[in-house]
Amino acid sequence: MGFMDDAKDAAEATGEKVGDWVDEQKERVSDKVDEMQAEAEVKKAEAHRDEVKAKNEYKEDLRDS
Repeated sequence: MGFMDDAKDAAEATGEKVGDWVDEQKERVSDKVDEMQAEAEVKKAEAHRDEVKAKNEYKEDLRDS
């Protein structure tokens, strides 16, 4: 019976390791998605800043004319 118990313990340990690996991979993917969303928000904010700056420069040029 000792062999069966050892095999059962090994299978349980393997299952736990696989489960941990899956959880780590899900967390890594989630982190990458968060990073990409943050980068997209930054790019959107920079584009808005540039748009406002261009609009303000145009208005200033109109005032100077």
